Amino acid sequence: MRIVIVDDDPLVRMGLRAIVGSEAGWDVVAEAGDGREALALVDEHRPDVVLMDIRMPHMDGLEATREITAGASGAKVIVLTTFEVDEYVFEAMRAGASGFVLKRVPPAELIEAVRVVAAGESMLFPSSTRRVIERFATPTSVASMPDLTEREGDVLRLLARGLSNGEIAVELFVSVETVKSHVASILTKLGVRDRTQAVIAAYESGFVSPGTGDDAESR
Repeated sequence: MRIVIVDDDPLVRMGLRAIVGSEAGWDVVAEAGDGREALALVDEHRPDVVLMDIRMPHMDGLEATREITAGASGAKVIVLTTFEVDEYVFEAMRAGASGFVLKRVPPAELIEAVRVVAAGESMLFPSSTRRVIERFATPTSVASMPDLTEREGDVLRLLARGLSNGEIAVELFVSVETVKSHVASILTKLGVRDRTQAVIAAYESGFVSPGTGDDAESR
């Protein structure tokens, strides 16, 4: 696992490096103090995961996230934030970040977040992430959903509830591989890069509504 840490506070970077760098097989390949520097380091080192602060000089984490996720590096971004419910955090996820963690989380939770995102799983398992999406992802008149199969719709609603592939498989009485296939199809049809963006699209289209991730039509 190759990781880049981006934060304008050197003490925060030091703490993050100590935590994630202690994991076997994980390597903090670079650190950056602002978004502009982060872009150059991501291009140079091609990390798997970027831990990204939001408020930084020169280029903030929102713009840096947008450029990284739109680029060819394939890096996945986890936003670091001090505030749990933050519109900037939502906009970063909308721009391509896979989720966020609070800077004050226990080290074990940060490590789990990195592991989950790197594996392509859902970063929606913390209820705080779902609360941010529910608060800021309001349906728009221009949002629309592609034609999903009935089973793909079931999977997307369960994704919106924060379920993992394994949990969805149990819920729908199918194999994990079948769930992965449905998720891949959903991402392709929605034109998004990961599960977080799929859930945001589901809320913004009205396919699911705030509360439990239920289908809006059934409420």
